[in-house]
Amino acid sequence: MRCEKSKIMIFGATGYFGTYMVKASASSAHPTFVYVRPVKPHHPPSKTQLLKLDEHEKLVEVLRQVDIVIVTFGVPLILEQMKIIRAMKEAGNIKKKLIRRAAEESGIPYTFVSANSFGAYFVNSLLHPYDQNLKKVTVYGTGEAKFGCNYEKDIAEYTVKAATDERAENGLIIYRLPKNVITQLDLISRWERKTGRTMEKTFISDKEMVKLSQSSPFPEAVGIAIFHSIFVKGEQMNYELKEDDLDAVELYPDYDYTTVDQLLDIFVVDPPERGVAAFQ
Repeated sequence: MRCEKSKIMIFGATGYFGTYMVKASASSAHPTFVYVRPVKPHHPPSKTQLLKLDEHEKLVEVLRQVDIVIVTFGVPLILEQMKIIRAMKEAGNIKKKLIRRAAEESGIPYTFVSANSFGAYFVNSLLHPYDQNLKKVTVYGTGEAKFGCNYEKDIAEYTVKAATDERAENGLIIYRLPKNVITQLDLISRWERKTGRTMEKTFISDKEMVKLSQSSPFPEAVGIAIFHSIFVKGEQMNYELKEDDLDAVELYPDYDYTTVDQLLDIFVVDPPERGVAAFQ
């Protein structure tokens, strides 16, 4: 007998990472529903729910049709997750959700996802591969802090696996992929070898970044703080996994993830679409 696939609702589906999530869910044969803001209310697309998060009753009605909720909201929409959680509690049928705020208090099964850095996004931000004439690159801090550079496609596919995996229920899964732990200087060096270009490096110090984040308006300051955390402090890699933490590679050893080298090859041949964060 064929096992029935869980119905997945994705919030933030039309955003940069949300599009990867929709593809991953649909390609895994899950009935996939998406939340989008109304654009043409008289012509709603199939399986797309056009409603506002403030419309609580409608949100509850929609959530009763699905089993799993995945939220990809970032700055400045993070607090909007609270409205979704309230609706999910009332709907009462959600098997699992992937929301990092107030999950324990909701009483609904959850999975926290620590994806580290979006690989394609940061390759674009750091190397500017679309500008083939560019020979300058900015290095944050010393360029020696390690970070995880994971392709968005893999992050999304790992997330769909975790969303339907009982082993990940009420836990934290970390995407620390061994071949994708890298430094800025190493990333630049690999890019230089693949393109035959030598990049002139401009370094922005720790103190300069702190000062810039303090003087910049919201939400630009958020982006600077994120870059400082990842590339100067190395906070993605400067801690040991706890006993209860789940490692994506150990959970799914057969999944063939995209390495940093392979991602750079993709950028050389057919670069992914450039993403823009809300704080840019």
